[in-house]
Amino acid sequence: MPKTSMKIADLIHWFEEWANPAWCESWDNCGWQIEPGVLPEEARVLVCLTPTLAVMQEAISLNANLIFAHHPLIFHPLKSLCTGEALTEMVRFSFTQKIGIYSAHTNFDQVKDGTADVLAQMLQLQAVSPIVPTQSGLGYGRVGMLEPSLTLQELLTTIQTRLHPPKLIFSPTADLQQKISRVAVLGGSGAGFISEVVKTKAQAYLTSDCKFHQFQESRDRELILIDAGHYATERPACDRLVQKFQTLNLDWVQLSQSDEDFRQFLP
Repeated sequence: MPKTSMKIADLIHWFEEWANPAWCESWDNCGWQIEPGVLPEEARVLVCLTPTLAVMQEAISLNANLIFAHHPLIFHPLKSLCTGEALTEMVRFSFTQKIGIYSAHTNFDQVKDGTADVLAQMLQLQAVSPIVPTQSGLGYGRVGMLEPSLTLQELLTTIQTRLHPPKLIFSPTADLQQKISRVAVLGGSGAGFISEVVKTKAQAYLTSDCKFHQFQESRDRELILIDAGHYATERPACDRLVQKFQTLNLDWVQLSQSDEDFRQFLP
């Protein structure tokens, strides 16, 4: 008899054994966003950073039955669902087209090979440990060593080349030729961890969504803050997740081509 492909229920069980949704922060919403009765179906998975209407339309065109997202679709309690709104259309398509939407957010941030580890690996950091440990060997962000060390200019060029951010913003510094050997990384909005990063003795911190005064705070605390944007710092982990899923017996899995970086910059 031909071997059957992995069912959605089994895929989710496999994933949750690896990145437990119980690790989800109290303010977060991990796990099923919409489950329209697809658990017994053979998994056809579209992986994305953010579940949007464009991604849903892509899933329909590709005959996918599961959108596996990093960001939650439902983040705040809903007060209404009205015709024509993007979220309403997502819900409608989910049920009419039988496409489930599942989110792995702060649990995926903490786990091995999640958002933080992938960033650290892209910069080839060595002797890596969490910025904020949460449990055995896991936690938020990673800090490690560049071997050999790089100048700040070389580090910025490396980030630009490997992450392809539309813009790269960094703290004011007098010397782009200073040597950098210890670097911290945290995908997504990580400026709230500046104090914890300073304690790790990192010289530079790669993250995103940093505000004006957070650059000032970092400069005053002798930490070079580097903002490569939310999309650029988390999208690589989605690609890595596709690679992990490809080692399983899935019917089909692909990285979304409709994922969006919601910021645009003039040249």
